[in-house]
Amino acid sequence: MLELTKVDTYYGRIQALKEVSLQVPPQSIVTILGANGAGKSTTLKTISGLLHPAKGVILYQGQPIHKLEPDRIVRLGICHVPEGRDIFMGLTVWENLKMGAFSRKDKNEINRNLERVEKMFPVLRERKNQQAGTLSGGEQQMLAIARGLMSSPKLMLLDEPSLGLAPLLVDEIFEILVQINNEGVTILLVEQNAHMALAVAQYGYVMETGRIVLHDEAAKLASNDYVRQAYLGG
Repeated sequence: MLELTKVDTYYGRIQALKEVSLQVPPQSIVTILGANGAGKSTTLKTISGLLHPAKGVILYQGQPIHKLEPDRIVRLGICHVPEGRDIFMGLTVWENLKMGAFSRKDKNEINRNLERVEKMFPVLRERKNQQAGTLSGGEQQMLAIARGLMSSPKLMLLDEPSLGLAPLLVDEIFEILVQINNEGVTILLVEQNAHMALAVAQYGYVMETGRIVLHDEAAKLASNDYVRQAYLGG
């Protein structure tokens, strides 16, 4: 579904991605592991059009997207749930969800999506008229994911969905991600909680200083000595 080939991305003169190549098969969960500053978030921003690569090619369903603007990429079926959630704090939960469907014109399908999201996130239904800024951290993360789903994506780019959450909420978020994937949405997951990421993913990539240094099936990465020492606490 998604393929990056030798992608270089810069922030000004500073090179953040160095010949990054990866593949995401349809209806899979693929994870990118790495320390802070490794280039994980930059990879997602480059895919979603927030950054444009200086070199390399990004193909989505066989079509190049690396020169497209973010709104075009959303309309193709890719949504990006960024680190830090970036919900609209001053809007209600309901208004945030509607903002997720800004690129769509099919009102009947939008309403069906709202019903689907309500069933998946019952706490959001209970708080639909509440300002998003008054939600707990876990509820805000659920809202960010739900808002992404309102664009009816085929591919979700998720950046640190468990960041700052209590362990029980982390479990709940990852159960939701598996459910979303089981319903046919492909997921590219950036996550510092390597245990959880490798438990739900089928394949994984390890990034260091802007490069892919290791990739394999998730189960094999979980038993890899280097990965265990560096990312799984030994």
